[in-house]
Amino acid sequence: MTRRPRPKIVTLTDAAAGRVREIVAKGDKPYLRVGVVNGGCAGMEYTLDYAAEPAPFDELVEDQDVKILVAADAVLFLLGSQIDYETTRLASKFVFRNPNQTDACGCGESVTIVPAKAEA
Repeated sequence: MTRRPRPKIVTLTDAAAGRVREIVAKGDKPYLRVGVVNGGCAGMEYTLDYAAEPAPFDELVEDQDVKILVAADAVLFLLGSQIDYETTRLASKFVFRNPNQTDACGCGESVTIVPAKAEA
């Protein structure tokens, strides 16, 4: 039985990949871990943390010659997302374009995300 290819959990824009390269090069840990946690007025928040090594069940994502880790409990919430890095006159930040996101709070710090549904 042939298995269909697994979809990428997340992809990175050129700007995000470049910023991840800079962060990892300046830090003392080789990975950036992406996840979600419960919190904020809309229910969930995206997280980015340094990691020395993959945690059990982390997913390793390679895109644009960059390796990032996706926390195991965040996979279904992030499936199909694109991570970008934007700089404005007032801030620089990673931005998530997530097809599973259904709402966001007014300040943009927290979001409502539903898990991705399995395809038949």
